[in-house]
Amino acid sequence: MRHLFLLLSLLAAASVSAQKNAVDKIVAIVGDEIVLKSDIEREIVDLYREGVIEGSDRDRTMLLQRMLTQKLLLAQAKVDSVIITDDQVTRNLEAQLGDYVRRIGSEERLEAVWGKSMPEIRNDLRERIHENAVAVEMRDRITSHVKSTPSEIRFFYQKVDKDSLPDVPTRYEIQQIVVKPRVSDAEKEKLRNRLRDFREQVLSGETTFNRLAVLYSEDGESAVRGGELGYQSKMDMTPEFADAAFSLKPGRISRIVETDAGFHIIQYIDRQGELINVRQILLRPKIEEKERQEAIAKLDSIARFIRDENLPFDQVAAQVSQDKNTRNNGGLVLNDQSDSKLFRELVRGEMARQVNRLAVGEISEPFLDGSRGQDEYKIIRLKAFYPEHKANLEEDWLFFQNQLQEEKTNIVIQKWIKEKQANTYIHIDDEYANETLRQGGWIK
Repeated sequence: MRHLFLLLSLLAAASVSAQKNAVDKIVAIVGDEIVLKSDIEREIVDLYREGVIEGSDRDRTMLLQRMLTQKLLLAQAKVDSVIITDDQVTRNLEAQLGDYVRRIGSEERLEAVWGKSMPEIRNDLRERIHENAVAVEMRDRITSHVKSTPSEIRFFYQKVDKDSLPDVPTRYEIQQIVVKPRVSDAEKEKLRNRLRDFREQVLSGETTFNRLAVLYSEDGESAVRGGELGYQSKMDMTPEFADAAFSLKPGRISRIVETDAGFHIIQYIDRQGELINVRQILLRPKIEEKERQEAIAKLDSIARFIRDENLPFDQVAAQVSQDKNTRNNGGLVLNDQSDSKLFRELVRGEMARQVNRLAVGEISEPFLDGSRGQDEYKIIRLKAFYPEHKANLEEDWLFFQNQLQEEKTNIVIQKWIKEKQANTYIHIDDEYANETLRQGGWIK
């Protein structure tokens, strides 16, 4: 399957390249907006690669309907003067590019698959991402009034066919107290000296920052790209790193920066508004056995104190945990959506092994968790356990709220589309016209 994807991508790239020398076919016109055949074929390859579609005629029709809807939204966005800033587009662009590079392995391989240079890929993606962002903003404006009351959610649940309800996988609520082992002064100075030497090698022209990052940086994700992080805002960085990065001038290399992750030097690449692209070399300190044992002993004492004195775990976490992301919410670990109910697949490594040993309310023994790229010792408490079950209103209120919200939003959007179809010039090429599009109101 992977080889097939690569072949399809290469063929698509070759096709797009050939189109430079030929007139691209217009498949549809919506007001002043057009849909090109190459737009559809490019999306087919992307969605096929992600396993979303199979590339059938039905898939093409579905994709064309989605594009027609987007063109209606874009046309309305012009009327309503919807503005998407360059910073928003750049942030989404770099995130998308970063995802592509991570999945395919390197920028060089991405260029080979797309048949284009990175600047050309950026230009192609920028237009698509800008259009998507405008369409999403316009859709949000159209549906901003859609709300769901508690009584509506309860009524929605009552009318749902209970046999059709999905199974909700096992979830956990986990609290933690984190202690980070102390790094010796000798180890810190050793890393600073290495980074000073790297800095001098680059400034003297002896080697390049990129090469040193590939060889020595201990941030595996960026090291393969010569230390390049991609465009990020200050909010995407730790405060110490952001202060150093955003104070850099073109061609400059930062002072040594210490963060929770380790010690860095940073090289300026480019800046666009409130986003900056830099390279880094990261060295992580080695922890001495004595410091590890001290961290374990401290957590042992904390756990014993909580058990013996019957103290609330959340209060102790707020006082002594060294993890700033969980300390202020009672040690509760959250997912990317700020939800404390974690699906089993999000709990990995030693954390998962510890959770599997605990009953609800129990506290683990101290253990090492290196999942964030740094050595942290922690104790955890299993606050709650939600076994796999059929979705129900008591345990899964948010699920049904989202389902109802999506249903109401779709009704509003479909009504809006019907109104706009009646007052907008729409033409579909005969090659793509079919009964599905006619029933959907796209062919008059």
